[in-house]
This record gives sequence, C-alpha cells and structure tokens, in this order.
Amino acid sequence: MLKYNIRGENIEVTAAIRDYVEKKVSKIEKYFDKVPEATAHVNLKTYSDKTAKVEVTIPLPYIVLRAEETSPDLYGSIDLVVDKLERQMRKYKTKINRKARGTALVPQSTLEDTDQGFDAATDDETEDNDVASSIVRTKRLSLKPMGAEEAVLQMDMLGHNFFIFEDAETNGTSIVYKRKDGKYGLIETD
Repeated sequence: MLKYNIRGENIEVTAAIRDYVEKKVSKIEKYFDKVPEATAHVNLKTYSDKTAKVEVTIPLPYIVLRAEETSPDLYGSIDLVVDKLERQMRKYKTKINRKARGTALVPQSTLEDTDQGFDAATDDETEDNDVASSIVRTKRLSLKPMGAEEAVLQMDMLGHNFFIFEDAETNGTSIVYKRKDGKYGLIETD
C-alpha cells in the first residue's frame, strides 16, 4: 500500500486536497499484482500568476516513477500528473511483458538483471560557495546492475536526457543518453 508525503509550497494542504491527491494517485496501484511498500512524494506549488504545479515521485524497487504538471487549476494539475504516471506504468508493464516473452531487443540473459532492482537516487542537494560557481547542485546515487534497455526505460521514466548505471554484463559504469535525433546513445567506461 502506498504511503503519502504531501507538502505544499505557497499553499496550505487541506484535508480535501490531501484526500483528492491520495484518491487519484492510488489509481496506479492497479498496475501491481502486489502493491509494494512505497511512499509517494507529492509536492504542490502555487505561483503568483495563478498556476499550480504538482510533482509526484514514487521510488519503487525496480523503477522510479516521476511526473510533474503545471496548469491554471490545482486539481487539474493533479489529474494531469496522475494520467502521466499511468502512461509510464503502462509503458513499463508492456516492456516487462515483452521481456518475459523474449521479444525485446535485450538478450534473454539480462532478464535476471532486472530483478536486482534500482535504488532511487538520493538527492543530497547542496550549495557550496567555495566550489566553482558552475556547480550548483550535487546528487549522489547508488548504481545497480542492469542492462542498457532497462537503463533507457529508467531514463525515460524519470524524464531525463541521460542515465548512469552499472552494466550487468561488463560490471562497468555506463551512461545512456538521448540524442538530438530522438535515438539513444550508450557510453561505456573502461
């Protein structure tokens, strides 16, 4: 069962808002055979131009679901972000089912690697005035073994342009990235 960590910026999180968020975000539970113990981190933010932004991050054992949406209405933003999360879950389930049937582009030998999981990146954001002014944030992450296809899936789920992972076949650190032509690249280290 999902737990909820809901916080507001420039807005008070009322019982009605909390109930609405929990009711809507709980829709993704239908995509699990057994709902994992996880916490949905929800950030609600309102701006002076009367727009509302909703960010949801759900670190799961094998994937990190993350979505954000901005609209003129807080409840509309919540609906949009849940729709985005549901699309991510359908995409993830489709890819996992393809792998189970052996029709994915990834060799069958890497299927076991997806069972080793993925820890969410711990976001230790720090600002250090003594460090060069171009570094404005630091993130620490734990690399888990996975195949390149799984890394691309993780990158897409997070909405990032690159993803760092430990290659399950070579045990080296690798990076997948989205190219300008919409295709993907892979950087392998020695």
